[in-house]
Amino acid sequence: MTERKRTPWVVGVSGASGTPYAASVIRGLLAAGEPVDLVVSRASRLTLLDETGIAFRDAHWRDDLAEWLARGADGKPGTFEVSALDDVRYWGAGDLAAGPSSGSYPVKGMLIVPASTACVAGVALGLSKDLLQRVASVTLKERRRLVVAVRETPLNGQTLRHLVALDEAGAVVLPASPAFYAGATHIQDLVDFVAGRVLDAAGVPHGLYRRWEGELGSARPRA
Repeated sequence: MTERKRTPWVVGVSGASGTPYAASVIRGLLAAGEPVDLVVSRASRLTLLDETGIAFRDAHWRDDLAEWLARGADGKPGTFEVSALDDVRYWGAGDLAAGPSSGSYPVKGMLIVPASTACVAGVALGLSKDLLQRVASVTLKERRRLVVAVRETPLNGQTLRHLVALDEAGAVVLPASPAFYAGATHIQDLVDFVAGRVLDAAGVPHGLYRRWEGELGSARPRA
């Protein structure tokens, strides 16, 4: 019997605040049985260290990723159970010879979460200054799904023009904007809503948030 060909989603993590969003997306992909190729930018390591206290290291990426995925959005360690990360492949941000840097490398698409305005600009302009931007450019040229979860406020005109350029190029521009109709009672609920919308845009099934069913007040606790 022929072995099933590995076709991952590339998850790119840029330097914007919002590393819990990325953790939730990765957990959701793995729970759905989707393999993941991970690219963590240099700037995002500083954000990750600041938001979680985790120093993400190339040589120990598996241990550091497991610790990251186990943390809740409130920073509490051991919130989530993390199984083996056999379906995750990590590529260094400076490795421009990495597999996903070529259009011939099979992937389903790319999810950039969170996406900083610098990352948005680099992808919109086609700079490919690091692996994250290069993979995004390859994703667009190969007409694969690219979801850009931009995390910034307010947005100036220059960034808005870059976002319009990405939309016109075929990307899904998805602001990291939590909603409250799903009955959120914890910060993790708000994070999971955004992560769930990212997975929705990628067509990946999940149960991260309560969907709208057309009934006002249905998410509120019953008296």
